Amino acid sequence: MPNRVSAPARARLTSSAPRSPRRARPFDGPVPILIAALLWGTTGTAGSLAPGGAPAAGIGAFALVLGGSLLLLTDRAAWSLPRRCGAGERWLLAAGAVAVVGYPLTFYPAVARAGVAVSTVIALGSAPVFTGLLGLLARQGWPGGRWAGATVLAVLGCGVLVLAPELAGDGRPVDLLGVLLAALSGLSYAVYSLIAGRLIAAGRPSGGVMGAMFGAAAVLVLPVLALEPVDWLLTVRGAGVVLHLGVITTFLAYRLFGHGLRHTSAQTATTLTLAEPAVAAVLGVAALGERLPALSWCGLAVLAAGLAFLALPGRK
Repeated sequence: MPNRVSAPARARLTSSAPRSPRRARPFDGPVPILIAALLWGTTGTAGSLAPGGAPAAGIGAFALVLGGSLLLLTDRAAWSLPRRCGAGERWLLAAGAVAVVGYPLTFYPAVARAGVAVSTVIALGSAPVFTGLLGLLARQGWPGGRWAGATVLAVLGCGVLVLAPELAGDGRPVDLLGVLLAALSGLSYAVYSLIAGRLIAAGRPSGGVMGAMFGAAAVLVLPVLALEPVDWLLTVRGAGVVLHLGVITTFLAYRLFGHGLRHTSAQTATTLTLAEPAVAAVLGVAALGERLPALSWCGLAVLAAGLAFLALPGRK
């Protein structure tokens, strides 16, 4: 007689059978984060092409309005997400939007007071540290020794890369208010990265989370634009700079960043984005004819080693 198996037993056998693991796709992991950092690395070169008299905060605010509007308008989930979220998640989205606004409003004034090099190192170098500490406070756990080692290497390399030209010259006194503003921009970046990562990990669509946060931030930053001159925006160069910053370094880069957060923790993501100053330095040499001292190239190598240590898959 044939061996008959009842339906419940067959279901139990099927459910207990080992399933083949889903094959990892190229964009599952740190790759989209690193591409976003590459795009962010073009910000300084693009900003240097703005016409004279264009305010730094105004450039960042206009780019945020354009990029945030695109993120909101191109994703249906961004419109419905606040209605589908609970009260706690809506508060998280609101806090994330405020943090998004806080980044350009603190970073660009920091650059004006403390300089590009110091502000970049403090903002980007402090962001992974803030993210790790805030993750602990939010009971998300310690990211691990691998993250800590890679972060130390990356921050050290970033500091040497960016500050070496300053150390080679006469330098200038450090502006304490500029340093504080740069640290606040790093905190802002850490806050909205953690919030986005938490919402995405809870099952919310990455495009909807980024669209809702940046769309709300675009509305919040509108009063700032009323205080800034706009005549520079009517020139071809001014419009081109804002288009690049809004479409490429905000809309496209944060789409990639949000997708990367589906498969990467916020702590790891903020460390990986330390690739941004490396890209900016190489672009400065290739496109603007700048020169880097030998110490900067050493810092670039240390930074690359730290990022590679974090990005490459470890042993199971």
